[in-house]
Amino acid sequence: MRLKEYLMKHRLIMDGSMGTYYSNLINLPGAFSETANLTTPKVIEQIHTEYILAGARMIRTNTFAANRAALKIDVKEQRLLVEAACRIAKNAVSEFTTDKNSHMIWIAGDVGPIVEDANSTWEEIFEEYKLLCDIFIDQGLHGIHFETFPSLKYIEELVPYIKERNKDMFILASFSLNKNGYSGAGISASRLMEKVGLIEGIDGCGFNCGVGSGHMYQIFKKVNFPDHKYIFAAPNAGYPEQMQNRMVFMDNEAYFAKNMRQIAELGTDLLGGCCGTTPAYMKAMIQNIDIDQPSNIRKKNQSQASGIETVEKPNDFYELFKSKKKVIAVELDPPYDANIDHILECAHILKNSKADIITFADSPLGRSRVDSILMSTKIAEETGLKVMPHVCCRDRNMISMRASLLGAYIHGIRNLLIVTGDPVPGDSRVSTTGVFDYNSIRLMEYVKEMNIEHFKTEPFYYGGALNHGRGSIEKVVARMKKKIDAGAKFFLTQPVYSIEDAERILRIKELVDTKILCGIMPLVSYRNANFIKNEFSGINVPDEIVNRYRPDMSKEEAELVGASIAREIMEFLEPVADGYYIMLPFNRVSLMEKIMG
Repeated sequence: MRLKEYLMKHRLIMDGSMGTYYSNLINLPGAFSETANLTTPKVIEQIHTEYILAGARMIRTNTFAANRAALKIDVKEQRLLVEAACRIAKNAVSEFTTDKNSHMIWIAGDVGPIVEDANSTWEEIFEEYKLLCDIFIDQGLHGIHFETFPSLKYIEELVPYIKERNKDMFILASFSLNKNGYSGAGISASRLMEKVGLIEGIDGCGFNCGVGSGHMYQIFKKVNFPDHKYIFAAPNAGYPEQMQNRMVFMDNEAYFAKNMRQIAELGTDLLGGCCGTTPAYMKAMIQNIDIDQPSNIRKKNQSQASGIETVEKPNDFYELFKSKKKVIAVELDPPYDANIDHILECAHILKNSKADIITFADSPLGRSRVDSILMSTKIAEETGLKVMPHVCCRDRNMISMRASLLGAYIHGIRNLLIVTGDPVPGDSRVSTTGVFDYNSIRLMEYVKEMNIEHFKTEPFYYGGALNHGRGSIEKVVARMKKKIDAGAKFFLTQPVYSIEDAERILRIKELVDTKILCGIMPLVSYRNANFIKNEFSGINVPDEIVNRYRPDMSKEEAELVGASIAREIMEFLEPVADGYYIMLPFNRVSLMEKIMG
């Protein structure tokens, strides 16, 4: 019997947690169950068997975290481990297939999110997902479960690939939510289901992990699910407590089963469990749910469809690009300490200059300074200037990042420069680590989702860095296009000092329709010129620029030379630049008058 035929007449009970149950069985908190596919396969087979005996009619392979980054394995080891997981699951099922009509047990290949960081590429991650899917198809499994995903980023591309290889493969996609009903990518439960409904080939969809059964029920009551998809729910046993390095869940099978019955009554077809659940939870659930009745109910939440169109409020900074004037962004570095008198003085001076917006670096060079968002908020409140904090991926995980962005928004920040960020200096790495959970493109994608979910009427307007001299123009353009797809509206370049750089930006501008603010950084001494030339990769300072400075120049003389060079650079950038991104060394705002006149 095919799985879809079964679901026409029954609800399907799936298994519960493998990871937490395994670590409890072997008394090793946080252990990866996946490695046991090769070291102690009988333990994994026994867990599958326990779930089947409890009443599960679909089990998932022990492969949730079977990716190279998580397990620190190579592709050959990965293949062996995943193939072993399939054999173990099939061995467990073979003991229960004497009566295939009444005791058919299906196997789904379990795919969890592959670990990504700032150095990961979409192509590499996608190919690894394809490998996992290929193994599951080649092993003759009945389905593939994409479990605990934050978005459809990879799934929507994998579905047609899987269906082309095996049109009968049952594809289940489920997403992890927090208590408020949002995924790790900032996408609401309702919008995830709306997106799934548009993807042909996904057979089932729903939610797992992240929340306990009580919160899962509350989320299910509010969500409109696609009419033409089977619906899945697998909450955690509850919320764990940390005890002696162990994640401990309450034994609350009866409470879990009661909530799962209510979830089933909302029209849920496939039910299982996630972290903290055990075979006892599945047994209790089966005793509370009529599995011999199909779920053909689809509750409609009328409050979701208001029919009211939202009108986006114009962004003042974006409006500047519509005029013919060159937009001027000026960068200031926040202080290293709590003394902000000097930077406030600088900001007040810039208020009377030709600066259109002030931008603040986010602890540049990996050295702690006043938080760029808080600094921007303070300056905006004190001066009324438009501000744009840099937001980099180095120092915050996504929980902290989301909190910071929400804080920025409620304080009136609407413009951002999103960058990956400078690495932590070598002398700090022993005690300080960079987070880099995401690179700038993935952070932009996250902010794009926040704009849709939370800030539709007045979204963040954000741009990215353009390292125009790094790599071939084709590669630079390809990365820019990825940022534009992720919502970037403009780019700020590295400092420009040569005609060659200007010509390169012109070529980029011809290939990409976007706004570019060209970087202008006046050099303020002979020493400063040599330092930038020799110690900053990606910045090209020609010898003829350095030679215009002398070691014995006064501060005033050197600044006049720097301002003169800046004006010359701006003149030959005139045909290509939509504006200028002026970086003032040591916050020397006196340079603005010398440059702008």
